[in-house]
Amino acid sequence: MGEGNHVVIGMDPHKRSVTIEVMTSDEQVLGGGRFATDVEGFASMLAYVAAWPDRVWAIEGCEGIGRHVAQRLIAEGESVVDVPAKLSAWVRVFATGQGGKTDDTDAHSIALVGVRMNGLRAVVDDEQLELLRLLVDRRRRLGEEHTRMVCQLHQLLLELIPGGAKRDLSAAQARKLLAGVRPRDVVGKTRKQHAMELVVDLERIYQRKKVANKELIELIKSTGTGLLDLHGIGSSGAARLLVEVGDITRFPDRGHFASWTGTAPIDASSGDRVRHRLSRGGNRQINVVLHIMATVQLRKPTQGGAYYDRKIAAGKSSNEAMRCLKRRLSHIVFRTMLNDLVANKATGPGGHGGASLQSSAAGSHPHTGSSDKSLPGPVKAKPKTRLPRAS
Repeated sequence: MGEGNHVVIGMDPHKRSVTIEVMTSDEQVLGGGRFATDVEGFASMLAYVAAWPDRVWAIEGCEGIGRHVAQRLIAEGESVVDVPAKLSAWVRVFATGQGGKTDDTDAHSIALVGVRMNGLRAVVDDEQLELLRLLVDRRRRLGEEHTRMVCQLHQLLLELIPGGAKRDLSAAQARKLLAGVRPRDVVGKTRKQHAMELVVDLERIYQRKKVANKELIELIKSTGTGLLDLHGIGSSGAARLLVEVGDITRFPDRGHFASWTGTAPIDASSGDRVRHRLSRGGNRQINVVLHIMATVQLRKPTQGGAYYDRKIAAGKSSNEAMRCLKRRLSHIVFRTMLNDLVANKATGPGGHGGASLQSSAAGSHPHTGSSDKSLPGPVKAKPKTRLPRAS
């Protein structure tokens, strides 16, 4: 960080309150406190930090619990960087010698990350991206509500009709089945009434899903992304990728991107024994998108399916071949999003003319050559970050 009067304000956010700590570039603590997130509390916090005009806010979880306060600060013209929760947890252990959590120690560790770490992602006010987030979250909730109602309807139909209904049941099919049910007892009549109510709700949800899908597709197309051209990625998957990834240039290469998506295996070698294990980390929502993409490619003759078959022929198990395919698809998604950035800005990644694309996937299909290394190599383009020191 810079010298002089520049300060970093670490923030541990919650729904109704935030705890902050003001720290200089040499890690001297100048102040801090706890403030409410209502109008009066937010104004009081800004008045408190006015004594340090050259400031940057380091907020934990700007894509989660910290989003509401980060967006309000950006609207006030403040500079905000996002601190990953895992990173602040590591620093907290180094700084305190144990992992105990309090709001004050959390704010202190977040401020330390803001002072010590280079390359933290700046939070920007992207109206199109925020709108896309709202639409894709709404579409996800509608899908979850639809699934819940269908499960309830299946349970009632199983008690009304011997053997129940088929698995893939539409509202119209359920209505037709219920029309042929004539229960005589009060319990059966009540079950049928509840089932008909669920059918009506399903028809309503279906119409809302159609409208949500249309709005989502129109907005995705307006971004100019090529994700929709990839086999196996629909509107919800493309929107989730755009929302969760944000700035693709924050990943130095495709290996880092694969690690973030949870498709890069973890090196678990010991001595002369070389082995890798499945990664349970990474962004699980994006991992699901890639899993669906892989599954769809296996249903029809595709290049992804051919790649999977070659892995099976090479002695891989079905699970291992699927993991290889997901890793390769992660490379393709990374390359596609880099190409989108280049096409939209007519420059290299990050908006700098002449930047290299060597770190991207070797081609747009799974059969093209690219590295199968489990972990990315050292990043030479990024400055080295100092190790946290005990305070």
